Amino acid sequence: MQYSPPLIKAILIKRYKRFLADVILEDGSETTIHVANTGAMTGCAEPDDILWLLSNDNPKRKYKLSWELTQTPDNHLICVNTARANQLTKIALANHIISELQGYKTISPEVKYGDENSRIDFLLTAPNRPDCYLEVKSCTLLQDGQGFFPDTVTTRGQKHLRELMEMKRLGHRAVLLFAVLHDGINNVKAAGHLDPLYEKLMQQAINCGVEVLAYRATISVNGIELSQNLSIND
Repeated sequence: MQYSPPLIKAILIKRYKRFLADVILEDGSETTIHVANTGAMTGCAEPDDILWLLSNDNPKRKYKLSWELTQTPDNHLICVNTARANQLTKIALANHIISELQGYKTISPEVKYGDENSRIDFLLTAPNRPDCYLEVKSCTLLQDGQGFFPDTVTTRGQKHLRELMEMKRLGHRAVLLFAVLHDGINNVKAAGHLDPLYEKLMQQAINCGVEVLAYRATISVNGIELSQNLSIND
């Protein structure tokens, strides 16, 4: 996926109200931007970080600029736009980038399923194969050289693990995919120090046959794509 128009460079002043941030543009002016990420954004939103912004000329938008990438002091690039995880996964599936998920004929997004009123990110189907329920999570937390998910307690993520285990019990294929949107992350594990229940449920899911994958994005200010398989530390 290529960025068009080109991204705009800025410096972060502060993030607030979850979906807003104040920044300094290259001409020295200050402005407020939209943040397409309501999560904790741990390690992705430090004052004075370099940001890369998308511009949108839609007259219905209150804020013309939105936060796409963070460039850390270590020059790592992080995509903080949470919508990208599913968008990039869909592209990767269509282009057969994810080797473990090749051979399916249809890719259906946002299909209702399960006993807890959920929607699976993608339902993959093909003749003479079990349906594949694919849940995608955006992973951006790097601490002491280790990539983690989640970056805070996630009751929604816990629910999705339970739903995947139930799909596996019913005879379907169930897959959890971490879309790693931080180019400094080389492997992923459950963040038990932040959400012990998520770590417990993920181990239960692995034990019952839910597959856990991680693919890292190649990120630049020109574009982004899922490209590299990473290991899971369980």
